[in-house]
Amino acid sequence: MISRRTFLQHSAFATATLGSTIGAVAAATAGPGWTVGCFNRAWTKWGMDAALDGIKSAGFDVAGLLTRTKGEALIGADATPEYLAALKKKIEMRKLTVNLGTIYPHFDLPKEQVVHDLQLQIDHGSLMGVKYLMNFGVDRKEDYEAYYRLMSMAAAYAAERGVKVVLKPHGGASGSSEEILRCLKAINHKNFSIWYDAGNIIHYTGKDPVTELEPIIEHVTGLCAKDCAEKKGEVMIQLGTGKVDFKAVFAKLKSAGFNGPIMLEGSDPGQSATEATANARANREFLAKALAAV
Repeated sequence: MISRRTFLQHSAFATATLGSTIGAVAAATAGPGWTVGCFNRAWTKWGMDAALDGIKSAGFDVAGLLTRTKGEALIGADATPEYLAALKKKIEMRKLTVNLGTIYPHFDLPKEQVVHDLQLQIDHGSLMGVKYLMNFGVDRKEDYEAYYRLMSMAAAYAAERGVKVVLKPHGGASGSSEEILRCLKAINHKNFSIWYDAGNIIHYTGKDPVTELEPIIEHVTGLCAKDCAEKKGEVMIQLGTGKVDFKAVFAKLKSAGFNGPIMLEGSDPGQSATEATANARANREFLAKALAAV
């Protein structure tokens, strides 16, 4: 026999314990609450309006301005104030937010113009309200040292404007973890980090992207979701059809305390904007399942 007070105390404890257990199970099945967004790359054949419509229709709320075309300067140095204002309005009309733009060092320009050109791209990114400015390294070894100096300057310049400069694995100076670590050491700025791309690790180097993630994981602040089946293989394919072990990548990132965005890039564009959207939606669902399993 127990008193009514003791019974109530035990009942409250049991209820709280059960609630905590259910909450823990729910948290485990939900996976990490990372932002999942989508780049415009899969819709470049059909223009920015189709891309923004597709991103929204596929179930994303965050867009990334990754791929430029002849008709879309995005945050390029050649983007006019009128173009940028119109692009910003298009994004806002669809109730999307934009988190990333791309910057390119143009070493083919006269030396005195290279810095100004890159600063203008950074200014445009800041004007569009992006949080990240992605660059892709350089391919030619003779440009490596100039690239390191320019990115160090860019990181400092972007920091003054509240924007982060990030590097995406892309062959050449940013092929595998060895080259990426060299970039980090040479650039040596706290406003310069890595947006990992497991698909590109396979495409450019043929190496295991889970193994290559380990040496640089503390510097990873974002992820480009893309698959690839073999070195030099196609990357605009559906997630899960290549060799990237997304669950293993996500688990490793989670264990390292990663809390950045995941942006879908690799997605089969199909033969129409409608097909591109359907494939992007399927990839969003793939990512949701992979994350729930972490």
